[in-house]
Amino acid sequence: MTTIAVERGQEWLAKGGLRPTRQRLSLASLLVGDGHNRHVTAEGLYAAAHEAGEKVSLATVYNTLRAFCAAGIMHEITVDGTRSYFDTRMDDHPHFLWEDENRISDAPAEELEITRLPAAPEGAEVTRVDVVIRVRRV
Repeated sequence: MTTIAVERGQEWLAKGGLRPTRQRLSLASLLVGDGHNRHVTAEGLYAAAHEAGEKVSLATVYNTLRAFCAAGIMHEITVDGTRSYFDTRMDDHPHFLWEDENRISDAPAEELEITRLPAAPEGAEVTRVDVVIRVRRV
Protein backbone atom coordinates (compact mmCIF):
# COMPACT_ATOMS: atom_id res chain seq x y z
CA MET A 1 0.00 0.00 0.00
CA THR A 2 1.21 3.49 -0.74
CA THR A 3 2.03 6.01 1.97
CA ILE A 4 -0.75 8.30 0.76
CA ALA A 5 -3.29 5.43 0.95
CA VAL A 6 -2.27 4.70 4.54
CA GLU A 7 -2.44 8.41 5.47
CA ARG A 8 -5.93 8.68 3.97
CA GLY A 9 -6.95 5.57 5.89
CA GLN A 10 -5.60 7.05 9.14
CA GLU A 11 -7.46 10.33 8.58
CA TRP A 12 -10.68 8.47 7.78
CA LEU A 13 -10.44 6.39 10.95
CA ALA A 14 -9.66 9.50 13.00
CA LYS A 15 -12.78 11.18 11.59
CA GLY A 16 -14.79 8.32 13.09
CA GLY A 17 -12.85 8.36 16.36
CA LEU A 18 -11.61 4.82 15.74
CA ARG A 19 -8.30 3.48 16.99
CA PRO A 20 -6.14 2.61 13.96
CA THR A 21 -5.46 -1.09 14.59
CA ARG A 22 -3.45 -2.87 11.90
CA GLN A 23 -6.53 -4.55 10.43
CA ARG A 24 -8.70 -1.43 10.54
CA LEU A 25 -5.96 0.59 8.92
CA SER A 26 -5.37 -1.93 6.14
CA LEU A 27 -9.10 -2.15 5.35
CA ALA A 28 -9.55 1.63 5.59
CA SER A 29 -6.62 2.15 3.22
CA LEU A 30 -8.21 -0.23 0.71
CA LEU A 31 -11.55 1.58 1.02
CA VAL A 32 -10.46 5.23 0.86
CA GLY A 33 -6.76 5.16 0.04
CA ASP A 34 -7.16 6.33 -3.54
CA GLY A 35 -9.49 9.19 -2.59
CA HIS A 36 -12.55 7.66 -4.30
CA ASN A 37 -15.75 6.47 -2.71
CA ARG A 38 -16.47 2.75 -2.74
CA HIS A 39 -19.41 0.40 -2.66
CA VAL A 40 -18.23 -2.95 -1.38
CA THR A 41 -19.51 -6.20 0.00
CA ALA A 42 -17.71 -7.82 2.90
CA GLU A 43 -16.73 -10.67 0.61
CA GLY A 44 -15.35 -8.27 -2.01
CA LEU A 45 -13.31 -6.36 0.57
CA TYR A 46 -12.06 -9.65 2.01
CA ALA A 47 -10.87 -10.72 -1.46
CA ALA A 48 -9.19 -7.33 -2.05
CA ALA A 49 -7.43 -7.57 1.32
CA HIS A 50 -6.09 -11.02 0.55
CA GLU A 51 -5.00 -9.89 -2.91
CA ALA A 52 -3.08 -7.06 -1.19
CA GLY A 53 -1.40 -9.60 1.10
CA GLU A 54 -3.35 -8.69 4.24
CA LYS A 55 -4.11 -11.49 6.69
CA VAL A 56 -7.69 -10.94 7.89
CA SER A 57 -10.63 -13.26 8.32
CA LEU A 58 -14.02 -12.72 6.72
CA ALA A 59 -15.52 -12.35 10.22
CA THR A 60 -13.02 -9.57 10.97
CA VAL A 61 -13.97 -7.81 7.73
CA TYR A 62 -17.68 -7.97 8.66
CA ASN A 63 -16.99 -6.73 12.20
CA THR A 64 -14.76 -3.94 10.94
CA LEU A 65 -17.29 -2.77 8.36
CA ARG A 66 -19.97 -2.67 11.05
CA ALA A 67 -17.61 -0.68 13.31
CA PHE A 68 -17.03 1.79 10.46
CA CYS A 69 -20.82 2.17 10.10
CA ALA A 70 -21.31 2.61 13.85
CA ALA A 71 -18.61 5.31 13.81
CA GLY A 72 -20.50 7.20 11.11
CA ILE A 73 -17.85 6.98 8.39
CA MET A 74 -19.69 4.44 6.22
CA HIS A 75 -23.29 3.41 5.42
CA GLU A 76 -24.69 -0.09 5.11
CA ILE A 77 -27.25 -0.60 2.37
CA THR A 78 -29.22 -3.79 2.90
CA VAL A 79 -30.96 -5.30 -0.11
CA ASP A 80 -33.67 -7.96 0.33
CA GLY A 81 -32.49 -8.55 3.89
CA THR A 82 -29.96 -10.98 2.43
CA ARG A 83 -27.25 -8.82 0.86
CA SER A 84 -25.42 -5.86 2.33
CA TYR A 85 -23.34 -3.30 0.51
CA PHE A 86 -21.18 -0.78 2.30
CA ASP A 87 -20.77 2.77 0.98
CA THR A 88 -18.04 5.25 1.92
CA ARG A 89 -20.01 8.18 0.47
CA MET A 90 -21.88 9.69 3.40
CA ASP A 91 -24.21 12.26 1.86
CA ASP A 92 -27.82 11.33 1.13
CA HIS A 93 -28.04 9.82 -2.33
CA PRO A 94 -29.93 7.04 -4.13
CA HIS A 95 -28.42 3.87 -5.57
CA PHE A 96 -28.90 1.68 -8.60
CA LEU A 97 -28.89 -2.03 -7.81
CA TRP A 98 -27.60 -3.83 -10.91
CA GLU A 99 -29.50 -7.11 -10.49
CA ASP A 100 -27.63 -8.95 -13.24
CA GLU A 101 -24.23 -7.92 -11.82
CA ASN A 102 -24.92 -8.02 -8.05
CA ARG A 103 -23.48 -4.56 -7.49
CA ILE A 104 -24.67 -1.08 -6.60
CA SER A 105 -23.68 2.30 -7.97
CA ASP A 106 -24.65 5.86 -7.17
CA ALA A 107 -27.74 7.21 -8.89
CA PRO A 108 -28.06 10.93 -9.67
CA ALA A 109 -29.50 12.52 -6.52
CA GLU A 110 -30.55 15.66 -8.40
CA GLU A 111 -33.03 13.57 -10.42
CA LEU A 112 -34.71 12.05 -7.36
CA GLU A 113 -37.69 13.86 -5.93
CA ILE A 114 -39.35 12.74 -2.71
CA THR A 115 -42.13 15.13 -1.88
CA ARG A 116 -43.32 13.65 1.39
CA LEU A 117 -42.57 10.91 3.88
CA PRO A 118 -45.05 9.32 6.23
CA ALA A 119 -44.81 10.54 9.80
CA ALA A 120 -42.63 8.40 12.03
CA PRO A 121 -44.50 6.33 14.61
CA GLU A 122 -44.98 7.95 17.99
CA GLY A 123 -41.75 7.99 19.98
CA ALA A 124 -39.59 7.47 16.88
CA GLU A 125 -37.78 9.66 14.37
CA VAL A 126 -36.74 9.10 10.78
CA THR A 127 -32.97 8.79 10.73
CA ARG A 128 -32.40 7.99 7.09
CA VAL A 129 -34.18 7.04 3.87
CA ASP A 130 -32.46 4.57 1.55
CA VAL A 131 -33.56 4.60 -2.07
CA VAL A 132 -32.49 1.60 -4.13
CA ILE A 133 -33.57 1.50 -7.76
CA ARG A 134 -33.33 -1.96 -9.28
CA VAL A 135 -32.03 -2.10 -12.83
CA ARG A 136 -30.86 -4.74 -15.28
CA ARG A 137 -29.17 -4.51 -18.67
CA VAL A 138 -31.37 -5.06 -21.71
